[in-house]
Amino acid sequence: MPDPVRGSDPAGPARGAPEAGRASGTIVSAGRVLTPARSFTPGWLHIIGEEIVEVAAGIPPRSADVALPDLTLVPGFVDAHVHGGGGASFMDGTAEAVRTVTEAHLVHGTTSMTASLVTDTPDRLASLVRMLADHVEEGALVGTHLEGPWLSPAHRGAHDPALLSDPTPERVEALIEAGRGTVRMATLAPELPSGPSAVRRLTQAGILAAVGHTDATYAEARAALDAGAIVGTHLFNAMRGVHHREPGPVIALLEDPDAYVELIADGIHLHPAVLAHAARAKPHMVVLVTDAMAAAAAPDGTYMLGPMEVRVEDRVARLTSTGAIAGSTLTLARAVRYAVQVAGLPLEDVVRAATQTPATMLGLGRVGQLRPGHRADVVALDAGLEVRHVIRAGRWVDRSAADPSWRPDRHTSSLP
Repeated sequence: MPDPVRGSDPAGPARGAPEAGRASGTIVSAGRVLTPARSFTPGWLHIIGEEIVEVAAGIPPRSADVALPDLTLVPGFVDAHVHGGGGASFMDGTAEAVRTVTEAHLVHGTTSMTASLVTDTPDRLASLVRMLADHVEEGALVGTHLEGPWLSPAHRGAHDPALLSDPTPERVEALIEAGRGTVRMATLAPELPSGPSAVRRLTQAGILAAVGHTDATYAEARAALDAGAIVGTHLFNAMRGVHHREPGPVIALLEDPDAYVELIADGIHLHPAVLAHAARAKPHMVVLVTDAMAAAAAPDGTYMLGPMEVRVEDRVARLTSTGAIAGSTLTLARAVRYAVQVAGLPLEDVVRAATQTPATMLGLGRVGQLRPGHRADVVALDAGLEVRHVIRAGRWVDRSAADPSWRPDRHTSSLP
């Protein structure tokens, strides 16, 4: 598969903002630069074209082209689990929907994302996977995530029960082939018939097998991990709960040193104490995700999540038919703020969970860190952790759609 992080910018050229990649490059200084492996206070980075060429502490060797003394620079956010945003969904199956979703999250700092699909018919899913493969190969997305149809009816969440199925070899192979190497992750309930063999086949194909929407016992979850599963899809949500005589999949995933665990930090899916406990249990394996549906960065109202109708009120998305939580209306920027300001987690750990760790999990070699040789994806946060500036692939992103007061010279003392 072509390297997805070297493709075109889904937002196109930024309007009214400085071009970070001119011939001599651009030096951006800030009150703090979080790599996130190291913290420089103050610090600076040098961008040439799409690439970061230097990152260091202190004062830059020449006057900064853009000075942000009151802001913190962090890597662009990497969302490994997102269904939609800006009023559109990847299930819409159009190039316009892909552009709408990626742009809606980009202005909030998400510079890399996978396209998550929900349960549908085999033919419909294969068609969507083929369509999204084009956008992965073009660089707008970093991969596709299949969340369904191989899920437990007992923990189906916002998935149509009539369309759930077992991960038979034929069904698994059909979606692998449709993806042309662009499917990054597949969530399944490993206790289903053919579940363990599906985990092995997905792993063999280079696809992350994720345990989720599952009624697996502790032993069944452990067997899936031993077979190659390596991710827990939105830990705690849509899975068998913890019991002192039957620990279930949550404990199996938390105790496995090689398993990544997704957490949705919106105050709806998880109590802040549960979020903090899981994050502290394995700080280098936690991945903040949004599980965002179409209403992310969009008004409340009625939306579709695949074939299921969803009503969003006060930013909470629920199926109109059952009242089940149906994804979130999060952006990763808001998840970062919640994890720090409400759950009380250290900023360094939270930034890593929204950048470096998901990039590592997804096998993305040039995003998720501010370091030489990486793509110039940068987010500037203020003291309240609100996003003020975004750079993707060396280009400043026009944030006026998200913040009407946005100006490229805001918080800057000089511009190129």
